[in-house]
Amino acid sequence: MKPLRLYVNIDHVATLRQARRGDEPDPVVAARLCEDAGADGITAHLREDRRHVQDHDIDRLRSSLRTPLNLEMACTDEMVAIALRVNPHHVTLVPERREEVTTEGGLDVTRDQPRLRAAIARLQATGIVVSLFIDPDATMVTASAELGARAIELHTGTYCHGGGDSTALRALQDAASLGARLGLAVHAGHGLTTRNVGPVAAIPEVEELNIGHSIVSNAVYVGLPTIMRDMRQAMHDGRSRGAR
Repeated sequence: MKPLRLYVNIDHVATLRQARRGDEPDPVVAARLCEDAGADGITAHLREDRRHVQDHDIDRLRSSLRTPLNLEMACTDEMVAIALRVNPHHVTLVPERREEVTTEGGLDVTRDQPRLRAAIARLQATGIVVSLFIDPDATMVTASAELGARAIELHTGTYCHGGGDSTALRALQDAASLGARLGLAVHAGHGLTTRNVGPVAAIPEVEELNIGHSIVSNAVYVGLPTIMRDMRQAMHDGRSRGAR
């Protein structure tokens, strides 16, 4: 069984920052903290609508991270050009719809194959490892291998949103097994939490998990007591100086 890596998706830190269009919280600082805490890599999705992560975030991540950067992006000419300029360690091609809140499913790699094949070839010619974010379906896994991708990321949303449904888990297991037999590195992600990650982590062919929202949202709870103490202390210090 291969070692299991954890890549942390910092998109949701950028979402919080963009709520005020300010400079905090800084997703790059968050990424470095995740590295310090043991993250094996950092994932960031540069969407076409730039709703959270911005171009300058990707540039700063690429120059400052000590671990690999996985750039999630749509398969468009603009994004391929950005990836070729930034040269991340990995690129994961994902579907995008402007009206979605977050990625709702896997990329249909049976459609627009000439564009996908050309983008994969261009990116991998420079040494970037390309992964395709797909539903756990045999047709999608096989098509990914035929397109020349080196990895797949299995969409775990159906399993997670279904409360750990055994049928959905079996689909992940079967897709992972097929992917490995076809020579693909197998990753997985979307909706994973401490409550449901165990069975996915137990799939022997899975070597990387991409987790973001659960980590960032629970960090709010974990960090609130500390920042409350810090804020109270800063208030006390300010009042003490004013009384002198």
